Amino acid sequence: MRSDLRITSAVMDATLLDLPWEVPLEEWTEEDVVQLPKGISRHLVRFARLGGRVVAIKETTEEMASREYSMLRRLQRLDVPCVEPLAVISGRTGADGEELDSVLVTRHLRFSLPYRALYSSSMKRDTAQRLVDALAGLLVRLHLVGFYWGDVSLSNTLFRRDAGAFAAYLVDAETGTLEPSGLSTGRREDDLEVARVNIAGELLDLAAGGRLDESIDPVAVAASIVEQYRSLWHELMSDEVIDASERWRISARIERLNALGYDIEELAIRTGDGGTTVNIQPKVVDPGHHHRRLQGLTGIDAEENQARRMLNDLDQYVALQHDLRPTVGDEALANEWFERVFAPIVESVPLELRGKLEGPEVFHEVLEHRWYLSEQRQCEVPLEEAATSYIETQLSFRRDEAALLGVPVTTAISVVPIETGAILLEDEDDDPDWRDKV
Repeated sequence: MRSDLRITSAVMDATLLDLPWEVPLEEWTEEDVVQLPKGISRHLVRFARLGGRVVAIKETTEEMASREYSMLRRLQRLDVPCVEPLAVISGRTGADGEELDSVLVTRHLRFSLPYRALYSSSMKRDTAQRLVDALAGLLVRLHLVGFYWGDVSLSNTLFRRDAGAFAAYLVDAETGTLEPSGLSTGRREDDLEVARVNIAGELLDLAAGGRLDESIDPVAVAASIVEQYRSLWHELMSDEVIDASERWRISARIERLNALGYDIEELAIRTGDGGTTVNIQPKVVDPGHHHRRLQGLTGIDAEENQARRMLNDLDQYVALQHDLRPTVGDEALANEWFERVFAPIVESVPLELRGKLEGPEVFHEVLEHRWYLSEQRQCEVPLEEAATSYIETQLSFRRDEAALLGVPVTTAISVVPIETGAILLEDEDDDPDWRDKV
């Protein structure tokens, strides 16, 4: 029944033909479907194994599937955090000859969770706030490239842990449009109002189901996205007029933008009347300052906050080694830090626990744990000792956040010499009780 099947994909993957496209998605069996937490969607969505990985499959019209596929590819080229589109499958026909809906196939984002899997009656108010803050940051990044979302919500977003915070990724782009000339203030405000209303509704729904801590005010948390968005947008885009005698504030402004995860490619600096003022205007901003620097030095692919924390440790290591060996370059010392500090800590995690968290998040939490231990003991605790303590007292009791189910761990983490460019590879863990733990 596959004679009319049409596959649209930038890179043809023959394993796509292994899935039962002649069967309606709602009738797929447990042999085909992977049970993962998913958000609310107006379309039927299922997860399936495909060549050792997991993909998300959404049934929709051929026109909508093709449009969203193209939009996600464009957003990827713009370096916007979003799911990776793999293919559009159309021309599906059932065993009875009836036409079936087309589907959009995207790669499931490893170690990501929908908001409903993160909210529970035990969730702290700060965690709820961090999710909204992450979504505000994502919305700013989308608006900077001229993307109007049109349906901003927690349901259309996936979240990954990022050094105690969360990184947000766009999942559903079917209502979005790209405007190369940039978005007007009205369009941005419209997206912001849609976000506020949708988030309030989603949180009120959780509260009605008893899945939200009573200390959380859904309306207040939803409204906070407006303040967070405008604060970030202002920091990125506004002019700042300072006295010429305080030009050190230029560096302070750049540091604030870097702390928010942005670089500045160019500054417009001009003197005012009598040379007494300087105007600062970020002209080109690009997110991912710490991520790119860490990846360039070590090859580690980490989230922004994770990268910032690891760079602090790396910079301290490099500074100390420079005092001892001043002729050794930064690149060589960064490679040495990776091999002697980062990799041993990540590899010290027992095989059965390696589905708990990603390597960069484990390393970040070990650094946090060492700080707490040092505070308690009023002395510096060795990193190896802190790692052992963290694994025994913290990681062992964490919920698994591996993105694949039913795939046994073979080689959870392997380290390859940095010269090859392949630094850290992680296979996901098998956890059939995922849904019970969420």
